[in-house]
Amino acid sequence: MIRFGFTIRTRMGQRIENVSIIAGSQRDAERRLRQMYVQCEIVECRERSIPRRFEPAGMASMIDLMGISPPTIQHHG
Repeated sequence: MIRFGFTIRTRMGQRIENVSIIAGSQRDAERRLRQMYVQCEIVECRERSIPRRFEPAGMASMIDLMGISPPTIQHHG
């Protein structure tokens, strides 16, 4: 999936920056954007790929982290 960041001008002329939509293609992102902002003008479109959250190595690291016990608090009295 790709994160698309749009800067738009609404049909009333208001400029809106950083409208973020995650989609498989720019065409799909623009379609969804136009459902939210009818008759808007796209001023700028930026795209950034989204890293996968659970890579095999990442999952192993998460399991390792879950196995670590929480720190103990020692009181000096």
